[in-house]
Amino acid sequence: MDAQKILDYGAKLIVIFMCIPIHEYAHAWAATKLGDDTPRYQGRLTLNPLAHLDPIGALCIFFIGFGWGKPVQVNPIRFNKYRKGMALTAAAGPISNIIMGLIGIILYKLFYILSIVQLSEPLWYVALIFYYFTAINVGLAVFNLIPVPPLDGEKILSYFTSNKVDRFLAQYQNYIAIGFIILVVTGVLDRPIGWLQSGMFWIMDKLTFWVNPILEAIFY
Repeated sequence: MDAQKILDYGAKLIVIFMCIPIHEYAHAWAATKLGDDTPRYQGRLTLNPLAHLDPIGALCIFFIGFGWGKPVQVNPIRFNKYRKGMALTAAAGPISNIIMGLIGIILYKLFYILSIVQLSEPLWYVALIFYYFTAINVGLAVFNLIPVPPLDGEKILSYFTSNKVDRFLAQYQNYIAIGFIILVVTGVLDRPIGWLQSGMFWIMDKLTFWVNPILEAIFY
């Protein structure tokens, strides 16, 4: 097995056992802070990956590169403000991925500089792992922010839409979801999603512009 395949499988394991569990934990944490203890009662207020993994979703991630975690169930009537509670709970997942992506790109820059200074191939591979880690979290954030049911973006969008739109989406959500999955699997959305991911990666790179000058001042 060559290095690229090892990295690919490693990236999938990172998604299954780290990125998705933290994403789902963020949903559970936000819901609990907003007044709904349902995630706590169901054992979702934990970073234990086993509490958040969907077996079929995990297998799909590993073998076809597209999958999902176990959705966090919430009781909207426990929120003081229904729309705001649902939107903030939904947003917590992608926000967790963005935070992880920012941490990842900082560590990538650190180990990349170290690999050059030390002329170390192992450190270069560590830098590459953190690059993958950043790219994975950027991908998860962008994908989940798409305003299509059952993704987080649809629940965030519902904060700004009317009851009429909500009823329409609720009535046709299964058809919309099936159509969306078909577009994803057939690759029709690869290019626009790729543009969005590249844009978010660019923003993260600019937000961490201060890392390289600091590291270069220390190591050069």
